[in-house]
Amino acid sequence: MITDVLIIGGGGAGLRAAIECKNLNVIIAVKGLLGKSGCTIMAEGGYNAVFNPKDSFKKHFYDTIKGGGFINNPKLVEILVRNAPKELINLEKYGAIFDRKNGFIAQRPFGGQSFNRTCYSGDRTGHEIISSLLEYLNKFDRVKILEDVMAIKLIVKNGKCYGAIFLDLNNGNLFPIYAKSTILATGGAGQLYPITSNPIQKTGDGFAIAYNEGAELIDMEMVQFHPTGIAGKGILVTEAVRGEGGRLYNRYGERFMERYDKERMELSTRDIVARAIYKEIIEGRGINGGVYLDISHLPKEIIEKRLETTFKQFLRLGIDIRKEPMLVSPTAHHFMGGLKIDEYCRTNIEGLFACGEVAGGIHGANRLGGNALADTQVFGAIAGKSAKIYAENNELEIFDVKIKDINRDGELNIYNLLDKLKNIMWENVSIIRNKEKLNYALKEIKKIESLLDDVKIFGVVDLQKYYELKNLLTTAKLVCKSALYREESRGAHYREDFPETKDEWRGNIVIKDDKITFKKVEYDIEEYLKKF
Repeated sequence: MITDVLIIGGGGAGLRAAIECKNLNVIIAVKGLLGKSGCTIMAEGGYNAVFNPKDSFKKHFYDTIKGGGFINNPKLVEILVRNAPKELINLEKYGAIFDRKNGFIAQRPFGGQSFNRTCYSGDRTGHEIISSLLEYLNKFDRVKILEDVMAIKLIVKNGKCYGAIFLDLNNGNLFPIYAKSTILATGGAGQLYPITSNPIQKTGDGFAIAYNEGAELIDMEMVQFHPTGIAGKGILVTEAVRGEGGRLYNRYGERFMERYDKERMELSTRDIVARAIYKEIIEGRGINGGVYLDISHLPKEIIEKRLETTFKQFLRLGIDIRKEPMLVSPTAHHFMGGLKIDEYCRTNIEGLFACGEVAGGIHGANRLGGNALADTQVFGAIAGKSAKIYAENNELEIFDVKIKDINRDGELNIYNLLDKLKNIMWENVSIIRNKEKLNYALKEIKKIESLLDDVKIFGVVDLQKYYELKNLLTTAKLVCKSALYREESRGAHYREDFPETKDEWRGNIVIKDDKITFKKVEYDIEEYLKKF
């Protein structure tokens, strides 16, 4: 197959990129079903944007940089905050409906923010965004959709990308799609952990296939655990619950956030709240592996209207959150690290662009709730525009690509290896880390990697799981190596053997071809703030 622009991934970032390229030949290649296999549709809470005259780009910029442990790329953060309102208005043009109050877009408080700037559509904001983007894209005949295909290798020659090789998840065939420009919008790798808010498709494919071809990745140690998933299940309980006034309690009925962030309480940043909950549980103050999140003090109409999805979700479990608390615990949620991009979403591989969660550098050491949906639209638009310009000015080259044969007649069960990897990561490379556990995890990951050629592959699903395990192992090594290298605690990365945040570590860990370099952040935050 041949096209002008190939977009790998069909979530919020990929769909927004496609809109920018709609006058060219575009293929959107999706691992599952279009719009339904990404994280955007599952995002409930909202979209951060400056609309209120009392708010400002400067405040949004500072909140994002501060929340990110001051290692975010300031150019990318500035682009995010300045363009977020414009892209939300674009979403309304595409058909999205956001809640309004007295005619103005309604905004709720979210953690780590100095102003109520999270725009929302009840607690189904991501669903509203995806539905609108899909409906708008239906108008354009040159945008083709390919579902149930998995990218297993980028087509790269002399440092330049010409598309990707795909696995057809229906029949097991391998086939290439050649393109003048390629956009990675594959999301993160929550499936690296047994408890995650991510859909089953999020197995680090974009990280791995780009890294294998020489892409630079940045800050891969920064993995965010959302503080509130349904205990034991990982299904997300939106931050909007805390934004509307939800309170956290331990088994003794204490609002324990007083011990961890007395000023912001439940609306502290996600890294702090997740560690607080984790600590309450492991120190014996939890309840059945979780803590209580309670909104029973709120008026019933607020719960039923603004938190309708959460209300119905728990009602199906036999819990009426209007009257009783929810049991929650942290769940693997978001990768702040990813492909290193510039302000045009270009990677170090020519012709390859990245946007959404697969791209790193925007959120630094910790992402603020509400910034991800804005990120998908702002950088999806930029990636699409950049890929369009590149495709219009470059020729396509087609050449044979060889894929290594896989031994399908091994004896090992691939699902057992997947479970083993996930448990290793949960026990050793999750919310609290140390050198001993990280080294152990790395050693065990390499052991699993050495067994890859001895797995039994019977049918297409096993073949898919083989490639997913391969990608998860690559991603796991990147996380472990980066986490070992950063000998401090910052944002989502907490080392109990190095619990302090150190100024000499204010910088980014860049990994390429198994080599790690540390690039100290040079900008002065006070000087940068004068730009606003």
